[in-house]
Amino acid sequence: MSTVLPSLPDPDPDAAGPAYLSIGTADDEPCLRADAARNRARLLEAAARLIAERGADSVTMEAVATAAEVGKGTVFRRFGDRTGLLTALLDHSERKFQASFLSGPPPLGPGAPPVDRLRAFGCAMLRRTAEELELQMAAEPSPERRFTVPAGRVLHSHVVMLLRQVVPDADCELLAHALMAQLSPALVHHLLRQRRVPLERLEAGWADLVARVTRTAPTPG
Repeated sequence: MSTVLPSLPDPDPDAAGPAYLSIGTADDEPCLRADAARNRARLLEAAARLIAERGADSVTMEAVATAAEVGKGTVFRRFGDRTGLLTALLDHSERKFQASFLSGPPPLGPGAPPVDRLRAFGCAMLRRTAEELELQMAAEPSPERRFTVPAGRVLHSHVVMLLRQVVPDADCELLAHALMAQLSPALVHHLLRQRRVPLERLEAGWADLVARVTRTAPTPG
């Protein structure tokens, strides 16, 4: 390809540009915000306790309401649905991960060559997913939301930005989707849990894929 391709249409015109994942209560009345924050923390604490004790499958809106000793309607008002609740549980690690590749030290953060950053990004994502695999799987958005949730759009935009620095003649937006498919929680779960593939092999496979896509030499070792 010799011409710069137009960007893909944004499926959500009101959400243009990457932004940190936010599961919030911005529409709460000011006088209720402190209580809302305490209730939210209480609900998340109850959900985290259920996952630790019984696994992610045990986290239903009803179970969290019972564990937190609140009405089921409170949980629905705070998080919308089960996916919203589980995504909120991932909020802290998501923000920490985003900070690491947006402003952290190289090679994951700024200051390293784009290929090194891309390689580090995928390996860091694989390690994070492996550490939170059960929760990541449970919080996986439905097919119609999978590519539009704010956190996923930030990750995709970051990969697009790095690819454009290395292979500007490629359709980097579509190529980023292809690369990100190798990092999906469902595939990582299949390879790690069902196929018993070591995490080190997944990281090496990501580094090899990056080298082939960017037409650069793989790192030694």
